[in-house]
Amino acid sequence: MIQVCSQCGTRWNVRDRQRVWCPRCRGTLLAPSGPAPAQGWDQRPAARPPAGYRWVAVRPGAPPRPRRVRRELGPTPRYQSIPRWGLVEHFDAPAEHTAERTGPSANAVRALLLVTMAALGAAAFVHVVRYILLIVNRTVLLPPWLAAAATWGGVAVSVVAVFTVVASALMLTNWLIARRAAAYAHRGHQDPRSAASLRLGCLVPVANLLWAPVYVIELADTEARLRWLHRSILLWWVVWVVSTAVSIFSIATSFTTDPQGIADNTVVTIVAYLFGLAALVLVQRVFDGFEQQPVSRPSHRWVVVGAPQDGEVDDTQPARAVETDGQNPAA
Repeated sequence: MIQVCSQCGTRWNVRDRQRVWCPRCRGTLLAPSGPAPAQGWDQRPAARPPAGYRWVAVRPGAPPRPRRVRRELGPTPRYQSIPRWGLVEHFDAPAEHTAERTGPSANAVRALLLVTMAALGAAAFVHVVRYILLIVNRTVLLPPWLAAAATWGGVAVSVVAVFTVVASALMLTNWLIARRAAAYAHRGHQDPRSAASLRLGCLVPVANLLWAPVYVIELADTEARLRWLHRSILLWWVVWVVSTAVSIFSIATSFTTDPQGIADNTVVTIVAYLFGLAALVLVQRVFDGFEQQPVSRPSHRWVVVGAPQDGEVDDTQPARAVETDGQNPAA
């Protein structure tokens, strides 16, 4: 007969005598289940366990932890309004020093420059017509109303041109002061030149020929744009000096009374207006060079680098190893 220990599970062949205690662990032996299996090498386990028993596969080691029972969730919460008890994140904007512009806007400066250029062009055209009438008047007597219109029309257009030039100079000076203040403030400094000195250097005749371009060059250097604007500034400077010289000569020769002197002065005046128009065009070119980008965004120029030629070193490629693969470096 076979008795199984209830504690260690050992099967004992008790033969014909029923036992109570397990010889190994002193556990209680279960009731006998039948005769002992045959002894020998061909011993095989029974296909089916005895009645009241079943095979249970258990992995070696400690028993697995019991599964955590998931508790039942309650009903879905509903709110009559948006709850305000959540976490609120405050994102502070990065502290950037932004320079405020207090001068005239770019559109206002461009509009006044266009009006001034139109006035100078109209004045040059009126003086061309006046010169043609002077040539005709040498052989044909002009009507009084036509002569008066040519004379006073030229004076009126010249006055308008002078007023627009003065207005443009004032507005450009205000723009320069505001732009310099913003540029130096962006660099964390203060403009070394006061507003009064800037106005005197830009508005005083003859003196502005030297100081105004210097102020503009300092502004371009502060904004790191002198490399791209130095040619435009230099060309405007030269044309402006020539225009001032021609204008002074025209004013000096305007007091003549003989017909030939009046005709010559008319030609010089036409040339002065044309040079003034050219100077304004170059001023607008310099102005647009500054206004293409704000003060807070510096200029960058991207250059396409070609393949290195023979004898040139390409810094973009990694350095080639001196030793060959698989060999130790030289001692």
